[in-house]
Amino acid sequence: MESGGASFPASRTSTPASAASKRTKICVYCGSSAGNDPAHVEAARALARAMAANNIALVYGGGTVGLMGEVAKTLVSLSGPDSVHGIIPEALVRYERDPTYTSKQLNGENGKHLAVPEEKVFGRTTIVQDMHTRKRMMAQEVLEGGPGSGFIALSGGYGTLEELFETATWNQLGIHSKGVVVLNINGFYDGILDWIRRSVEEGFIHGENRKILVEAKSAEEAIQALRDYKVSDAVFKLSWNNQ
Repeated sequence: MESGGASFPASRTSTPASAASKRTKICVYCGSSAGNDPAHVEAARALARAMAANNIALVYGGGTVGLMGEVAKTLVSLSGPDSVHGIIPEALVRYERDPTYTSKQLNGENGKHLAVPEEKVFGRTTIVQDMHTRKRMMAQEVLEGGPGSGFIALSGGYGTLEELFETATWNQLGIHSKGVVVLNINGFYDGILDWIRRSVEEGFIHGENRKILVEAKSAEEAIQALRDYKVSDAVFKLSWNNQ
């Protein structure tokens, strides 16, 4: 899904009737760090609880640490391993996967090693070769999901922002029609939202396209925003089916 290549799968704006029977899937972008404010961790857990309450599946970047780990393991604890699919490049495994959850773990009571299937804690994981493949696969699952599927950004750093803006850009280009939401905890995304408003004022973003990225203040509000999402009338009406 890098902006230099057409790796984000194309989709049509209409929803096939068969999609109504599919499970809703949300791709969550967030940090591999927990951040300094406990509110960010609680927001990740709250989002997972809201997703579980609405039978929504998660696809995410595959990390087991930071906010990534919190949202994944919380949802697995409530909805089971089948509710989570993590997709991670091989190069990032050593940085974004907690080595505690390996194939074996010592049982302190009897000194024996017990198998600890990581899938039972964090869900299914697919290891891929590069970032392009990771993002393409995450996006594909969302596009194939049921009504209300889309993208939510929790707090995070450069990687989170890169994924968020690329997803918004591809919405603007008409490559996909899914909602893009920022879960704005304690004003974390205020600067980004101010930049969007300024870009509209300065003529770099069409006024209607400010609606591409939606702000939410709670997990429930974020999920509802995806359900209610309407594609901006100003997005490009381009055909990408042959790309």
